[in-house]
Amino acid sequence: MSTASLPSYVAPSVNRIPSYSAEPHNHEQRIALADRLRPRPSGTFIKESKGGGVRLRLNAQEDNAPLPIYGAGSQVEGYVDLSKLEGITSVEVKIEGRLLLKEIAEGGTSTARLCLNTVLLWCKDPVNTVCPSSLHFSLGFPSTFSYEDKTFPLPPTFDVKLSGLPGFVATIDYSVTAVVAKPNSAHIPNVKSKKLGIHIGSTVVSTPLIYYPRNRPASPLPLPLQHLHSGFQVTPDWKAVETVLRSKSAVRPDITARLYVPASRTFCMSQPVPFHLTLHSSAVSLAAYLPMSPTAKTLSPRKVTRVQLMRQTTVDVRNTVIAGVKTDMWRVDCIGEGTFKHAGDGPTWIAYTGEIVIDETVKVPGFKAAGLSVKDCILFTVNPLDPSKSPFGEVREVIPVRLATEPWTPNGAGMGARRESMLADGSPTPPSPHRLSGDQY
Repeated sequence: MSTASLPSYVAPSVNRIPSYSAEPHNHEQRIALADRLRPRPSGTFIKESKGGGVRLRLNAQEDNAPLPIYGAGSQVEGYVDLSKLEGITSVEVKIEGRLLLKEIAEGGTSTARLCLNTVLLWCKDPVNTVCPSSLHFSLGFPSTFSYEDKTFPLPPTFDVKLSGLPGFVATIDYSVTAVVAKPNSAHIPNVKSKKLGIHIGSTVVSTPLIYYPRNRPASPLPLPLQHLHSGFQVTPDWKAVETVLRSKSAVRPDITARLYVPASRTFCMSQPVPFHLTLHSSAVSLAAYLPMSPTAKTLSPRKVTRVQLMRQTTVDVRNTVIAGVKTDMWRVDCIGEGTFKHAGDGPTWIAYTGEIVIDETVKVPGFKAAGLSVKDCILFTVNPLDPSKSPFGEVREVIPVRLATEPWTPNGAGMGARRESMLADGSPTPPSPHRLSGDQY
């Protein structure tokens, strides 16, 4: 086929290299611009043996960091430095992780191995008789782990205590270890300690590390709802959860409450969570509700109408089923309290707007790993100070949500939608003796 027969819009040569420009031309538009890579730390974390003969050196760490920190897909990269080379038979480095569920009262424990990645850096043989003084290594974290024939995403470093009878401590921890093997003092080769699983006489240098996977929402926080004559103008970016405050009087109608939250229900921990609230009923019912409103000034420090962010941590106590119900233990913590502003009112409605600031001790989102799970939700409650004298009954509505470590970016570059998280253990009293209800989101 000759070039003369080609249509005018077909290039005469398929081998021609297209031209590129740093900025789009007038007839072009940019579809996405990748985020600049997060600056990689340039510091070094060092852990030495007691005698100083072995040093574990981890690269790409913050200066003066108390412990090395790694994210999902990170490589644990560094060097093993040796000052005494005589008699060394092998050098290896390994990453280990475990999930420990320990019963305080009875002393029982359940342990799951989360990951184990090992690399042999050097081994003595007829050719290699002298170990190098510095050995480089690079080990990665797996994305999942298996427990009792089930696969879970690798969870973050975590620690929490659940009080009760029995009480439980749940711990997820990780470590990196360098093992420099030498013959023992009796010169018996290849003898291992059954308890430690290492060569007797070996030098072991180990440090805990923090596994901190990052994620971000798939969509940004929506624009605030616009106020109309009858409340808020609803958009697809917001989800309305409706509930009813039951009136105790036949002459006062019930109140319909609508709580609006972002439809994505995924929020960055460092950003306030916005919400809107409207109450619809007759003027008589709304007037009776006003002393219970979130902006009412009362002598009691406890608000009647509240919007909170709650975290439920659950431990599978014995992995058994009693009377058809699986035995477990949980704690519920408030990790964010909503603040309200009056947004407007009319003859048959009242509107509020507000936000929840998440507690700065919360570092990562919810997760599930073996017998341990962490879930987050928004909790809307109306709890009268004196229920016997209140004109309305109680309300309790649960909206499951997810948390993210990073804010949304326009192109979503750099992060996937992972669900791992970790709760920095707090000590608020659980607001309810029973478990939070609601569908798993």
